[in-house]
Amino acid sequence: MKPGQTVADLTALATLLRAELEAKKTILLYAYNGTGKTRLSMAFKDMGKQGEARDTLYFNAFTEDLFHWNNDLADDSDRRLLLNRDSRFFQGLFELEMDNRIRPLLRRYADFDFRIDTQGAEWAVRFSRLVDGQTVDNIKVSRGEENIFIWCFFLAVVELAMDPEIEAYQWVKYLYIDDPISSLDEHNAIAVANHLAQLLKRQDNKLKTVISTHHTLFFNVLCNEMGKARRYVVNKQSASGSYLLRPEDGDTPFFHHVAALAELYQAMQEDRLFTHHFNMLRTILEKTASFHGHKNFSVCIKQDDDDPDGILHTRLINILSHGNYSLYEPQQMLDENKAYFKKILNDFLNRYPFNPDLFPQAPEAATAGTS
Repeated sequence: MKPGQTVADLTALATLLRAELEAKKTILLYAYNGTGKTRLSMAFKDMGKQGEARDTLYFNAFTEDLFHWNNDLADDSDRRLLLNRDSRFFQGLFELEMDNRIRPLLRRYADFDFRIDTQGAEWAVRFSRLVDGQTVDNIKVSRGEENIFIWCFFLAVVELAMDPEIEAYQWVKYLYIDDPISSLDEHNAIAVANHLAQLLKRQDNKLKTVISTHHTLFFNVLCNEMGKARRYVVNKQSASGSYLLRPEDGDTPFFHHVAALAELYQAMQEDRLFTHHFNMLRTILEKTASFHGHKNFSVCIKQDDDDPDGILHTRLINILSHGNYSLYEPQQMLDENKAYFKKILNDFLNRYPFNPDLFPQAPEAATAGTS
């Protein structure tokens, strides 16, 4: 694959990825939302279909759709997550004790329990939680908890696919993982990426893998953990509809601070700012200050007439970048903090000559007190 190579469409890109996996074991792709990552994963998967035969075990938005809720609207007591029993994804449920394979993985991230029932007309998962020493059954878990359960279910299937003794998943030759978990704070992005990397680096793993993501820190951790993986950034060329593949071979994959800055800008434009975004902003300021030879990120904060040393905004970032942020329920910023965040970020973008193409329709610097 040539540096900076342009391909006509996602099918051509999937073809190139499969060709490269003949020599490489793992490929890591970074791409912004809207680039076509999910469609690329399906194009890759479809190339491995020959009649009833398959060769790719994939995780993407379609995988999550294999699970859906029955909230028992009639009695409001038997809430359960239903499984699409027609999918080959679940073919090992009967004989492989999936409950016991999923549970150790889930305990890394969650405090609820579950049981899988495949005996009746429907296949279902029922969840429970210990509350004040008592087990509460048939609970409805949050969307984030549901996502982490599905992710751990997938990891358990991956472990089965790695085992040459397990006949049910011997058809798996490739793994394609697209954005496994959304809305991760920094700590849990690191934890999930590290766990995935350790699993894929196991000596008994013979599977070839593609991982695509828009999450800059997740991508960065995977690059650091999987040093031998091939790394690319995928950009869609809006005028032609083609795709540009750029290799990232430096010590700091994809200039993480630039990618994170673009992500912060997009979150600000769409008014979906969460408290953990202050952590990302602080990291960007620290990297910029270090690049310019300064010890403190406060030099990157615009000094206003009523705050010549930037003390107020420095203190705000110090305080708001050390919160205890949940994996399951990221907290929206308060309106007042949004106003400060937008001012600091806009002032930063107007002060430093980043490529304006990364930040379309960049607003003029906002003033504190405006939302």
